[in-house]
Amino acid sequence: MLASLVAFAAMGIDKAKARKKKYRISEAALWTLAWIGGAPGAVCGMFIFRHKTRHTNFRIGLPMLALLQLAIALAIS
Repeated sequence: MLASLVAFAAMGIDKAKARKKKYRISEAALWTLAWIGGAPGAVCGMFIFRHKTRHTNFRIGLPMLALLQLAIALAIS
């Protein structure tokens, strides 16, 4: 859950920095946050902030990773 909140915030911060043409959060960092359990938050952030939606690897990969993480969470609980 914490990873999702951090990933969601990172997407919003990166979008704000992109608009201001400032130093950005790397895509590798965004993916790392997604892989450590933050994919659901990253997906929400991607669509709410309309960020990285043109990148196929984000548009397709993040939702698939989020579904996988959610399925694992349901299987464990």
